[in-house]
Amino acid sequence: MANVVVDEDQQWLLNCLSATLDPNQEVRSFAEASLNQASLQPGFGRGLSKEGDESFQHPAVSSDEKAVIRILLLSTLGDPNRKLCTAISMAIASIAVYDWPESWPDLLPFLLKLIADQSDMNGVLGALRCLALLSGDLDDTMIPTLVPVLFPCLYTIVSSSQTYNKYLRTKALSIVYACTSMLGAMSGVYQAETSALIAPMLKPWVDQFSFILEHPVQPEDPDDWSIRMEVLKCLNQFVQNFPSFTESEFMVIVGPLWQTFVSSLRVYTRSAIEGTEDPYEGSYDSDGAEKSLDSFVIQLFEFLLTIVGSTKLVKVVANNIADLVYYTIAFLQVTEQQVHTWSMDANQFVADDDDVTYSCRVSGALLLEEVATCCGREGIDAIINAARKRFSESQQEKAGGSVVWWRIREATLFALASLSEQLLEAQVSGHTKVSLGNLLEQMITEDMGIGVHEYPFLYARMFISVAKFSSVISCGILEHFLHAAIKTIGIGVPPAVKVGACRALSQLLPEGNKSVIQPQMMGLLSSLTDLLHQASDETLHLVLETLQAAIRAGHESTASAEPIISPIILNMWALHVSDPFISIDAIEVLEAIKNAPGCIRPLASRILPYLGPVLNKPQQHPDGLVAGSLDLLTMLLKNAPTDVVKAAYDVCFDAIIRIVLQSDDHSEMQNATECLASFVSGGRQELLAWGSDSGFTMRSLLDAVSRLLDPDLESSGSLFVGSYILQLILHLPSQMGQHIQDLIVALVRRMQSASIAGLKSSLLLIFARLIHMSAPNVEQFINLLITIPAEGYQNAFLYVMSEWTKQQGKFPCTFPLLARKQREIQGAYQIKVTTSALALLLSTRNPELSNINVQGHLIKSMAGITTRSKAKSAPDQWTIVPLPTKILALLVDALIEIQEQVQEAEDEDSDWEEIHEGDMQSDKDLLSSAAATPFGRSANELHLEAMAKAYNENQEDDYEDDTLSTADPLNEINLANYLMEFFLKFSQSDRQLFDNLCQSLTLAQQNAIKIVLNR
Repeated sequence: MANVVVDEDQQWLLNCLSATLDPNQEVRSFAEASLNQASLQPGFGRGLSKEGDESFQHPAVSSDEKAVIRILLLSTLGDPNRKLCTAISMAIASIAVYDWPESWPDLLPFLLKLIADQSDMNGVLGALRCLALLSGDLDDTMIPTLVPVLFPCLYTIVSSSQTYNKYLRTKALSIVYACTSMLGAMSGVYQAETSALIAPMLKPWVDQFSFILEHPVQPEDPDDWSIRMEVLKCLNQFVQNFPSFTESEFMVIVGPLWQTFVSSLRVYTRSAIEGTEDPYEGSYDSDGAEKSLDSFVIQLFEFLLTIVGSTKLVKVVANNIADLVYYTIAFLQVTEQQVHTWSMDANQFVADDDDVTYSCRVSGALLLEEVATCCGREGIDAIINAARKRFSESQQEKAGGSVVWWRIREATLFALASLSEQLLEAQVSGHTKVSLGNLLEQMITEDMGIGVHEYPFLYARMFISVAKFSSVISCGILEHFLHAAIKTIGIGVPPAVKVGACRALSQLLPEGNKSVIQPQMMGLLSSLTDLLHQASDETLHLVLETLQAAIRAGHESTASAEPIISPIILNMWALHVSDPFISIDAIEVLEAIKNAPGCIRPLASRILPYLGPVLNKPQQHPDGLVAGSLDLLTMLLKNAPTDVVKAAYDVCFDAIIRIVLQSDDHSEMQNATECLASFVSGGRQELLAWGSDSGFTMRSLLDAVSRLLDPDLESSGSLFVGSYILQLILHLPSQMGQHIQDLIVALVRRMQSASIAGLKSSLLLIFARLIHMSAPNVEQFINLLITIPAEGYQNAFLYVMSEWTKQQGKFPCTFPLLARKQREIQGAYQIKVTTSALALLLSTRNPELSNINVQGHLIKSMAGITTRSKAKSAPDQWTIVPLPTKILALLVDALIEIQEQVQEAEDEDSDWEEIHEGDMQSDKDLLSSAAATPFGRSANELHLEAMAKAYNENQEDDYEDDTLSTADPLNEINLANYLMEFFLKFSQSDRQLFDNLCQSLTLAQQNAIKIVLNR
């Protein structure tokens, strides 16, 4: 260690710290008291951190001392004090991570001997706890040697119910679960080995599991629930990971499992739903494992869900699907605890209804969803029939004077609403003959006159169900509930009912009859605004969402309400600016106001005076306010008229430039960059004339580009610079044309230092757009890139194309269907521009393209899981191919990808029953099959036309694309048509080159080309 200069205070502190380790009690106590006094003095923490950094050395323990410690720990493992036993087990497990098995070979034999000693139950418990802790740290090298010797000992404990209590047997099962989980993880690579290891053990264990499950579930017995829960967890692992677990072995479990399922409902009804017995909610054992009835039932549903989702095992329970659904609906009833909680806390009701929290209702609904998905028509019919049966039972209970008749009806509506998408799709596709609309109308019309205060949760569920099934419910009933929801918002009813009304309004207002809605709109907006003052957390989000729907439906009414609503929402936004969810909701409400007729200018007059001071003095405001203000301003600028953009420019432009140039806060820089992009998009050429100096604005915009492309700036700060530069070259082309070479140099340097893939791909988009702008002189652009240097490469063109061809396969798919899932790189727009730009490059047939070799496809040289050590010793290897070959392959892949998305959409509309029964043959490539058909030309043309049509339809149905990219004419490209025309023209212009390039394509790619050429 290097010599460290230590002053007197540091030396004193070092001596005190050393004295705390002295074996003399008096010395230790004095040192501890001295340190306690010193801790009250300023500078103590700084001095202590110095000692930790520079002087502290971990105490060294000799091997002999370690051996003594290990022996002492093992000798006390059977201490009767459970807390002490747990602490000792944790200490042994912690040491074992480092010492076992090499330095502690006798650990496992000792533990196995201890758990086999029936005369010392405390020792058995200690050993099991220790093994339970150890099992979580076992790896694939230890498990295969441990399981054969450990499992027989554990089996003895689990099967000896007369000798070992349920707690010990449960602990043994938790070890079985941990080991089988690891074996399951290993089965992906070592399937034969794990199957050979576990297969001989399956039958005795399954028999023992059956014995545990066959007895009825006991009330108020958390130990009984816990042991069953561990059994279900183990079975779940067997089903999911071991193919050797056959249908015949599973049959042994079916009867006992059903007994557990049905009897658990009786216990759950009395304990949780009715509240007459103790459900031990929130109870844990001494090791911290939950042992409530709720957790057991959730585990039961999870195992049933696994069974239903298994194509092999669902056949075994196929005849019982109707009963499974029928009983599951009963589990979905509101519990007594939920009634109490939801009555006191509307936020919790919203959270539970949104599936934010996990519960029996949520897990039961997931099971029903799996039934609807995996069991086809039989599953759908079972759900509808069970709902009808449960509704009939609730009618009988109501007629019989029961006070809880509403619970099963609410549960039935909850089940149907949870499956609304699947049920509606089944009705549209003809997979059910039952009229959902008639069934729902029958269920809700009967209760339209019930007391809202007596049955608030049923009333709330009726609102939510009507909203979910609005497409199949008659207009008269929809209008009744729309009126009722509007009225409910403004009167004194239980909070849950208002939550249901908000849910209904959010769904019904957009499709509602405007002539019916308009007369009530001012009252609704006023009521929702009042409700904002009472809302918090989850309910605040819901009310803002409802208010947004009301404003969009209100149109002309919004202008009258704007002076009242806007200040309240602005104030709410300011109060919650650090909460990303609430602040975004508030901005979306303001955006809805902005888009209403006659509202944008009054709204701007309220927002801009507030934003000016914040943005001009960013250092004087709380964290998050500046970044949030920039977000708010960007919203205001989107699609704004020029005079509003000019007003915002006068107040905020200079401040935003300063933020980009001076701020180190990445959120502020990102939002400021987006704001500048919106200024350029909204102001265009007029923007340049707004400053006092004719050249000031352009210089400011370029200064911002320079800072954001600084290669030394962290990538996060530059994240949105691509979108900003795109607006500059689209809307200020003549001004940017003067700086193209400098821009390219900066883009290359920024790309080479970028650590975020999204940033790199957004900069590649700029190169692609510049290629389009250089057309028809694309070769000049290539020559320009060749003259520009790039670190580590011969020139910038070689670097850009190397990165581009790597990234292109990572871009989101051409079809917006998948682009939604990969929003971070702009979706369909980016892929259109980059793909068509590659086609332009290839069309030049520039000889420089053939001089460049780029990464081809991955060479799979290693089987099994690629661990970190394997990856380090043998990194991925790729083929190297000429650039023109790679470009052509990427273009064909883009066309194939469109075709696959069309095929996926067609498959979703195919016969559901064939999918369910597993008789559908593997998909055949339509392009390949058509190419192989001599008389398939007309079919090819029809299919290609369908691809182009489907592409356009998906574009139209896609999410509202980024306003900044929709302004680009290239966004109108139909990529399917573009690529087909390109392949035809390219093959006709130079057939020899085209054929040579095609020789390097895969068979699927070649077949795709043949289809196009044979049109």
